[in-house]
Amino acid sequence: MTTVPARPGAVPQEEGGSAHAGAALLLASGATFLALLDATVVNVAFPDLHSSFPDVSVSRLSWVITAYAVVFAGLLAAAGRLADVVGRRRLFLISVLGFTATSLAAGAAPSAAWLIAARAVQGATAAGMIPAALGLLLAHTPPARRAAALGAWGAAGGIAAAVGPSLGGLLVDSWNWRGIFLINVPLGLLIGYGTSRLTADKPSGKRLPDLLGMVAMVLAIGGPVTALSQGADWGWTSPEVLLLFAAGVVFGAVVALRSRRHPAPAFETDLWRSPVFTAANVTSALFGAAMYAWLLACPLFLASIWHYSVLKSGLGVTPGAFLAAVGAVIVGRRMPVEQQWKAVVFGGVLAGASFAVMGLTLDSSPSYAALWLPPGLLGGLGIGCVLTGLSSIASAALPADRFAAGSGMLMTSRQVGGAVGVAGLAVILESEGLGSPDGFLTGFLWCGVTAVLAGVSAVAMRRRD
Repeated sequence: MTTVPARPGAVPQEEGGSAHAGAALLLASGATFLALLDATVVNVAFPDLHSSFPDVSVSRLSWVITAYAVVFAGLLAAAGRLADVVGRRRLFLISVLGFTATSLAAGAAPSAAWLIAARAVQGATAAGMIPAALGLLLAHTPPARRAAALGAWGAAGGIAAAVGPSLGGLLVDSWNWRGIFLINVPLGLLIGYGTSRLTADKPSGKRLPDLLGMVAMVLAIGGPVTALSQGADWGWTSPEVLLLFAAGVVFGAVVALRSRRHPAPAFETDLWRSPVFTAANVTSALFGAAMYAWLLACPLFLASIWHYSVLKSGLGVTPGAFLAAVGAVIVGRRMPVEQQWKAVVFGGVLAGASFAVMGLTLDSSPSYAALWLPPGLLGGLGIGCVLTGLSSIASAALPADRFAAGSGMLMTSRQVGGAVGVAGLAVILESEGLGSPDGFLTGFLWCGVTAVLAGVSAVAMRRRD
């Protein structure tokens, strides 16, 4: 296996862990849960949002979701390096408090423009939390316990992605859309207080990441994501859509050039020198496309085709969330890291088969226990296996002082894949209409094929020392 070297002058993370290992795991998992929850929880609240701002077009209001996703994905890789530079605890604390403040601003938003702006800044703070959380966790956890800790951390991310619709439905049903943001405030304050009690780590002494590269990275991702999100409304051959795709290519080239020449690149391309880490990112992008599209399609199908209420459709996808947690914990605690590629292959194929079964068996007649629950449970189990295995394998392929940067890049791959997957689902649903089951069934098949491809690509993560 080709390894990635540590940067000259870097200060390695503490290899022996600390007495705060349990607290670090709890805090890192809590912050990761909030960041990934807010990537999906807004989906189920969208109809209530439109009722509050009836004069705002649907395409413009969709930026409440898109603004968070674009900034989050665009800054994740650079935030990983920033965590190494300024210190993981410091960036984590600043990001958690910023996330809390922007959640309050979003919940109190008097206008759609205010809400969209708050969500964009919230995405930036979420990007700072994820790689800093992983770096903080690994720095405080003894090496012998890191696989189990990663399993629990992966479970938090898996649960957040899966439980978003049910929690969002509960909050919207009992309050309104503002509740999905305001619930972050007390939780964020608790995490911030706990973080302030941890021992601070030493900054690595490296240079701050390239500011121009960071901006170019956001634009390189934001252009195509915007085009994919708005293509159905604007027309796929419209000048606006074509220009956004072209801008993505141009700014992507800028990122690539500056990453090769700048001493502190925003996107550390040398991490890809490890074949295992490269394969993990490819798998993460493919599985992100399948997972996020499926998580959006499930509550929409229950509400649009089976005519479930917002709360009931959210609760309908909850059982899979618990199986995701089970899969994550089993893989993290029971499998050595060098064997976890098998769990990713298994999870990807299992999830893909489950998604495809839904596409082949569901129809407009409700049959939750017989047709929905079994593949929903197995799909959740597959998600938990994949997410934990990817995090563990990618971390093991990197030197200790570059864990945070690598985790940010891995999450970027998943978020970009997710944006493409959701856009693909939107195109499919647009062609058939939300009132017809045909579009959803085709969408489930699309998710299944993509998840299986992710499982197949995971074979390349096998370490050949």
